[in-house]
Amino acid sequence: MAQFNHKKLIAMFIPLGLIGGMALSVEGVADSHNRYAIDASKGVVKNSAGECWLTVGGIREKLAECGDMVVGDADGDGVTDDKDMCPDTPRGAPVDARGCPLDSDGDGVPDYLDKCPGTRAGAKVDKDGCEIKPMAKIEKVVIDNILLFDFDSAELKAGSTEVLNSSYAKFRGNAEVESVTITGHTDSIGSDAYNQGLSERRANAVREYLISQGADASKLQARGAGESQPAFSNDTDSGRAMNRRVEFDVMMR
Repeated sequence: MAQFNHKKLIAMFIPLGLIGGMALSVEGVADSHNRYAIDASKGVVKNSAGECWLTVGGIREKLAECGDMVVGDADGDGVTDDKDMCPDTPRGAPVDARGCPLDSDGDGVPDYLDKCPGTRAGAKVDKDGCEIKPMAKIEKVVIDNILLFDFDSAELKAGSTEVLNSSYAKFRGNAEVESVTITGHTDSIGSDAYNQGLSERRANAVREYLISQGADASKLQARGAGESQPAFSNDTDSGRAMNRRVEFDVMMR
């Protein structure tokens, strides 16, 4: 078998004039004059005469032109074209060993486009690689002012605390609550400025009570809408009565 291989190698190198002084090395095949240094892993090599040879486990074919199969890197990413699995990577984009853009946080958006690197695993992201947060839900609670305040007063009356405790009970201590906006509303009787001030005082009175009962102050906001947001017509007694109210807008995750 050794003799057969020797003859086979001689036959392969006859066209190259390498019969004499042939030597084998771990690098590939070289002649005694070191005119050739052929390494099959390099794909295309050039000899001292400027001839190019394609090697696949040994010499297979002489090429008319060398081309750029060995040193070519069309997209300039540092990975030669013969190994580049993503040949059109934008210049300057960091790539992996395959020549494909890196995606360090695994969100499907390559690092060179990712405006929010380090996104938590499994999070849904937009085209910029930023996490898409689910839309918050808003739950509304409406309390008739007659249950909380006397006429033209911003002081909580007797019995109002039970109403507030009951209304806020489902939200107290709930980690899903992001914020609660307490809004005071009035009817249209009186001046705009007076009604605005009264609605603000009433909303703040409710907020202060809830905080005194352990509600998270950082999540509570109080505001007055005065008569600017009627829920019903102010042309009737019943409509005006319904417009005098306090609302909780509870934003849930």
